[in-house]
Amino acid sequence: MKEKIQRLLGRCAEVEEILGDPEVFSDNKRYKALTQEHSYLSDIKDLWEQIESETKGLADNKELAKSEEDEEFLDIINEDITTLESSLGILNHKLETLLVPPDPHDNNNTILEFRAGTGGDEAAIFVGDCVRMYMLYADKQKWKYEQLSCSPSEAGGYKEYVMVFSGKGVHRKLQYEGGTHRVQRVPETETQGRVHTSAITVAIMLEPDEEDDIVIDEKDLRIDTMRASGAGGQHVNTTDSAVRITHIPTGIVSGCKEEKSQHKNKDKAMRLLKAKLLDAEREKQHKERSNARSQQIGSGDRSERIRTYNFSQNRITDHRINLTKYNLENVMNGDLDDFVDALVSHFHQKRLQSEE
Repeated sequence: MKEKIQRLLGRCAEVEEILGDPEVFSDNKRYKALTQEHSYLSDIKDLWEQIESETKGLADNKELAKSEEDEEFLDIINEDITTLESSLGILNHKLETLLVPPDPHDNNNTILEFRAGTGGDEAAIFVGDCVRMYMLYADKQKWKYEQLSCSPSEAGGYKEYVMVFSGKGVHRKLQYEGGTHRVQRVPETETQGRVHTSAITVAIMLEPDEEDDIVIDEKDLRIDTMRASGAGGQHVNTTDSAVRITHIPTGIVSGCKEEKSQHKNKDKAMRLLKAKLLDAEREKQHKERSNARSQQIGSGDRSERIRTYNFSQNRITDHRINLTKYNLENVMNGDLDDFVDALVSHFHQKRLQSEE
């Protein structure tokens, strides 16, 4: 690993030198790629320097502990050793995840589409819980997020909720969250105290950027406008502001009714439609590339049951990597790093194995 780090640090210096050349600004695509690479390599450099500093501190403390005779001072040294060992474990885990090579789409805006599945009202409520969970995770990552559309449920939560996240490493971290999320808990409406199992599905889509933006012929679209009503029918707009767009060749539909402006609703619906079309095209290419079923297993397909949230046992399990944690309350409050980082490493290893 040390040799790999040294190579990357050498490349970091090279990229810094290239970025110092004024001519690099004339090629926008190359400049963007270089700045992204530099950001990634700088993160590795900072983390490696911190690991080296703490490793030296740990070695110094262990050496000091051998000759220290003052019991009180020895306790302080040993406490420091324990703290440094714990910190180094966390830092090395972070480095291991960071060493997964960057992908051109790592920083692309990423759309999450939540849908209530089996379980009726309870599934809709869990959609709301998961929307909150990813929002809190995004806050910790310093990402931004925006609602594209939603369909509230009368019992609370949402039948459907679509949102877009943007920020550094957003797609790198969220790309494996797609699939069926299963929840096991006692619903508030359950009088007998029985545990119910419900499920929601999460779809992950890249929002097209300038380079892979999809050109859509207006003739291929059917745009319907309708009167949008607020939650519970308490408010009805006087204009037909809700928009539904159908892409006739594929039958793919998107819609938005959250904004008062029909123009804004159409813009959001079009953004979602483009993401769905790009997702369908990528799925088609993926299937064409991997005819063998074995290569598709564990791909993060949205039909898979990927994770179970058991509230009575405070347990969360990711079935793809057999990872179980008993900190469900923390996870629902946005502490997703243990699962997200492990998935990034896991799928990178799977790709390496498939290429061998």
